[in-house]
Amino acid sequence: MMLEQRIELLTGLGVYMLSDAPAWKAARAKAHAVNGWFIPEFIQAAVEQIARGYLQPEKLRRWAERYRLPAEKADPRTVGLVMAGNIPLVGFHDFLSVFLSGHRQMIKPSAHDEVLIRHLAEYLEAKEPAVADWVRFAGRLNGCDAYVATGSNNSARYFEYYFGKYPHIIRRNRTSVAILTGQETAAELEGLADDVYRYFGLGCRNVTQLIVPEQYDFLPVLEAFRKYNFLFDLAKYKHNYDYRLTLLLLNKKYYMTNGSILLTENESPFSPISVLHYRYYRGEAPVPMVPAGERGEIQCIVGRGHVGFGAAQRPGLEDYADGVDTMAFLQSL
Repeated sequence: MMLEQRIELLTGLGVYMLSDAPAWKAARAKAHAVNGWFIPEFIQAAVEQIARGYLQPEKLRRWAERYRLPAEKADPRTVGLVMAGNIPLVGFHDFLSVFLSGHRQMIKPSAHDEVLIRHLAEYLEAKEPAVADWVRFAGRLNGCDAYVATGSNNSARYFEYYFGKYPHIIRRNRTSVAILTGQETAAELEGLADDVYRYFGLGCRNVTQLIVPEQYDFLPVLEAFRKYNFLFDLAKYKHNYDYRLTLLLLNKKYYMTNGSILLTENESPFSPISVLHYRYYRGEAPVPMVPAGERGEIQCIVGRGHVGFGAAQRPGLEDYADGVDTMAFLQSL
């Protein structure tokens, strides 16, 4: 397929994703049935981000031009993709990168998030049968020329063992933090609520720790977070909240809550579902950066002068996971 043909297919896919086509509605319903964490509101958020943030013709053409993608790939390789399953369509950017670059791909989706990506690949194949030669799914990724694998720190060790002798990108656990000054507006704090709560905090771009000045007033934050109190009506989320609350009480740890999230002081940037960690910084000088030792664990920093409040889960085409340029990697093969 020629580059322009691929762009047209992807643009049409974006239109389809924003539609109420019966087959697409059924796929989203099935994805929720398979994985209870994929509630309709969060599936829709992921779909809109992809369709509006990625699959726009002018954005795709600018992206292709930046990397000087040829009209036709002279020597396409086969790239194996190991996708995570923590949030809906979390592996779509890798799929998109390989497809646009002109390489073939073999996908091993997560059992937690395979319904949507398979359906979208089937839609593309129905529009252009040649897609079947460029996008395949497999239980084992044998015989690929390169690999892009995303998983936990534990699974990354296995990826290194199996894929280390091939060109590869291997991603591990990451999370995001927000740096606050106490001068944030109500609108900024509402945006921060999206960064914290969306996808139940399971994404690497979710804020799981607040870095705040001493004597910080948490009441405005807790009030702004009430927009997500509806999550407490979901049994899976409520069970996590009750369990974490019990642990805090048994360990006599100080906490704050608005009824749907638990704020507790903790130096770790990683927090479990229904919990948000915070830590203090001292002084009134410039807002401190995340300590150097932790930057390898941080996907993005939210705050004034950093990623805007409410924008953490709205990355652009060139906001590459772990800061590794996927498209440049694909062009180097």
